[in-house]
Amino acid sequence: MSSLRNALPRREHKERSQPKARSRFGLLEKHKDYVVRAKAFHQKEQTLQKLREKASFRNPDEFYFKMIKTRTVDGVHKPESVANKYTPAELMLMKTQDIGYVLQKVQSEKKKIEKLSATLHSLNSQSTSRHVYYAEDREEAKEMQSKTSKNVTLPTSEEIPEQIKRKVAASYRELESRRSRVKDLEKIYMEMALQKELQKKGRKRKLREDEIISPTSKPVYKWRPERKR
Repeated sequence: MSSLRNALPRREHKERSQPKARSRFGLLEKHKDYVVRAKAFHQKEQTLQKLREKASFRNPDEFYFKMIKTRTVDGVHKPESVANKYTPAELMLMKTQDIGYVLQKVQSEKKKIEKLSATLHSLNSQSTSRHVYYAEDREEAKEMQSKTSKNVTLPTSEEIPEQIKRKVAASYRELESRRSRVKDLEKIYMEMALQKELQKKGRKRKLREDEIISPTSKPVYKWRPERKR
């Protein structure tokens, strides 16, 4: 009988939708949605209850180092810095990768500057190309020579279209910005290279101002000479 009951068509029960009078409240919450919301609510409630119990049983004389090593900024707890979680070898590897990336960008910018400078130089220089004509006899050669001997006037700056002038000016501005960018990247590369050298083994000390031969604003270090095997 059960198999016969399952074979017969049954009425399809559909979930009730949101009434038109309450359509402004969005979709009507179903039972499965309520279960998810209830579980999340009870989980937060249990967490808060455990925290209240911890706070009530807390020892007022309790101390641990995270109390002074971490701080709260705008109500958000900032965890301890992860710098100490890396080994010296891992830190050295990360520094090397960063230096390699900066050096790659410096070389890329220099290539772009060379290409842009060559383009602007070719635009500024006058064209020296000549057309070669071949004559069949002397009379035709004299006639062609008389025609080509006339002065050919090059276009002046007033005759150059404004669109080309704007493009050339933009190219010059781009060239200057790339040059300044290369200078900044080179400074960053030198600082990162110095920090990498300071992380290496060996005794070193920072020189005083009276010990520096060529005064500079950057710190100068001196390594103790060691005999290599």
